[in-house]
Amino acid sequence: MMIAFSRAKLLAIAAALAVGGTCFSAALADDTAKSDTAQAGTYVKNSVITTKVKTKLAAKHMSSLTNIQVDTDSQGVVWLSGKAPTQDASDLAEMIAKDTDGVTSVHNKIVVAN
Repeated sequence: MMIAFSRAKLLAIAAALAVGGTCFSAALADDTAKSDTAQAGTYVKNSVITTKVKTKLAAKHMSSLTNIQVDTDSQGVVWLSGKAPTQDASDLAEMIAKDTDGVTSVHNKIVVAN
């Protein structure tokens, strides 16, 4: 009788561990899915801001603004780089970026040609 009791206890413990492990795995998978979605959402947001800035630069129909690269970080900070023929063109690109929805600040690293 004592052996049967021990087997029953072992079976109960094994069942509890199996159920607990399954719940833990499901919770872990749920957290992973949420973090992946958050990162993807941030990436999409950054891409939208970058695209808006590039579209505005292209709309000015100045060939000098097509040589400017635009990057956006997760906080909406825009980084401008590349080359511009004049300081006015560089300043215009910065002003356009600052005037774009979702942009929190702009770092202008555009090199002005001599």
